[in-house]
Amino acid sequence: MLGRLAAKRLLEIRQVLRQPQSSSQASRSFSTALNYHLDSPDNKPDLPWEFSEANKSKVKEILSYYPSNYKQSAVIPLLDLAQQQHGGWLPVSAMNAVAKAIEVAPIRVYEVATFYSMFNRAKVGKYHLLVCGTTPCMIRGSRDIESALLDHLGVKRGEVTKDGLFSVGEMECMGCCVNAPMITVADYSNGSEGYTYNYFEDVTPEKVVEIVEKLRKGEKPPHGTQNPKRIKCGPEGGNTTLLGEPKPPQFRDLDAC
Repeated sequence: MLGRLAAKRLLEIRQVLRQPQSSSQASRSFSTALNYHLDSPDNKPDLPWEFSEANKSKVKEILSYYPSNYKQSAVIPLLDLAQQQHGGWLPVSAMNAVAKAIEVAPIRVYEVATFYSMFNRAKVGKYHLLVCGTTPCMIRGSRDIESALLDHLGVKRGEVTKDGLFSVGEMECMGCCVNAPMITVADYSNGSEGYTYNYFEDVTPEKVVEIVEKLRKGEKPPHGTQNPKRIKCGPEGGNTTLLGEPKPPQFRDLDAC
């Protein structure tokens, strides 16, 4: 029984591997799951890639934070910088440039880039919309939020709109459970110089569509809570407890000892 299931699964994977990388969403999902790389015209090792002049100085600054014999510790911030420069995703040649900068074998960089979901190894939109899918947001309607985005943009998760502006993905807990549901907008429209990563909290299906349309027009919608009755993460309607000045903590009088 298990042998037949394994053989069936292996056949499915082989069928996906035979497809051109850009031909289906399934290719991208399997690429993420299996962590393999297939050369394509815009993503292959022999394509030249290097940090811009402005970012080369940032690379030097980032490396200065670490001892000279621990350059490899800079792999995550350098991958993030490379991704910002390349419009929100990491071609294999950019990973190789990072490996050269920190003086490690490229496989050491690939291991990091394939492990963390913050790194995109396929093209994303200039505005990459990430819907939190963890339990508090799911209970508060994150699936409806995602459906509203996908239906409005006419794409599936992981796809890019025809104009190249938007893509939708899922991210696990982003630490705003008290303001659930929430989305993040990674703005790559101006490269690494104008890169922003903003949280939009207490969203509704209607509100996320409104945010998308403002971004399409080039506007910068206010981030943070979208509930006008809340201030940041405070309760709706204002505080009902802890209204006065808190008492100072008790402490020992060390001078009396």
